[in-house]
Amino acid sequence: MQETGGALVVFEGRGDTAGRGDTAVGVRAVSVGTVRRIGPPLPFFVYGTLRPGESNYLRHLDGRTVREESARWPGAVLYRGPGYPFALESPAEPESTVVGELITCAPGEYGSVLSALDHLEGFIAPGHPGNLYERMVRSVRVADGTAVGAWVYVPAAPIAARLREDGTPVPGGDWCTARAGG
Repeated sequence: MQETGGALVVFEGRGDTAGRGDTAVGVRAVSVGTVRRIGPPLPFFVYGTLRPGESNYLRHLDGRTVREESARWPGAVLYRGPGYPFALESPAEPESTVVGELITCAPGEYGSVLSALDHLEGFIAPGHPGNLYERMVRSVRVADGTAVGAWVYVPAAPIAARLREDGTPVPGGDWCTARAGG
């Protein structure tokens, strides 16, 4: 695993990959478009309706987590969506940040939570044209400033392009505060 430009890049394979001197940590390719975990499961960075107390947290995560901690995704912008937000990396706005929580699943819950969240977020497979969101590994920061690799659902390319062109950013990057009128 290597951190570059605020994102974690996970190289596929074992040992030296493509002669770059990089080694794979945590994932390996098993077929095109399919990646299986071989290390500990990643936490999820949630920034909208999956945050504690929100509607989809209650449906999909309540009672299925062992840890929930405040976190931020630096260099990303939160946009208003149709009842839920979209978060996008924004190299042009490195000072922007998205506020959310880092969610760690309870033992035995990871597979079913991952499947439920993929379904909720409209994620079929990496790069699939029918995706609403893509599930990607990104580096987020917890309260003490530690960088943590986490799954983050980001809008698929066509939606991301529209948001960058004419989307409405959420002030302060905090969905819950903006919804509460703050």
